[in-house]
This record gives sequence, structure tokens and C-alpha cells, in this order.
Amino acid sequence: MGRYGKKTRLSCEKVIEKAKNFFGSGDVGLAIKECEKNCARSEDESGHVFITCCTDNEEAEIDLETREWDYQVKQFMREI
Repeated sequence: MGRYGKKTRLSCEKVIEKAKNFFGSGDVGLAIKECEKNCARSEDESGHVFITCCTDNEEAEIDLETREWDYQVKQFMREI
């Protein structure tokens, strides 16, 4: 299991929207199992991606947890 963090100037809503598009309907194709204002969880039979976001002043702090999708999580972090 991998755990990653990143800060961005995007809003949490935008980060979660991008995560849904990237991990769900994008090339990854994971099923979106949970989606709230500040978190999203995608998974399939081999692993999962769980992303949470909170705002700290002008930046959003993102926490990503994954099992079996480390490469894709790193790609997503570069995009945001």
C-alpha cells in the first residue's frame, strides 16, 4: 500500500472532479465507490485509490492512499 501527499492551488471540488475523471472514466477505469465534496474512493478487484482533500489557506492539501495503483496515482499527482 502506498501513501502520497501533495499541495495544489486547485480547489478541493476541482481536485475531486479531476480524480473521478482520471480514475473512473479515464484510462484507469476503476469503479467510483464513494464520492463526497472532499473525498473519493475508487476500486476494482485488485486494488483501490482513496483521495481526501482539505483546504489550508490558499492551497489544498491532498492525501492519496492506494493499493496496486501507485503508478497511476503518481501520474495523477503530476497532472494536478
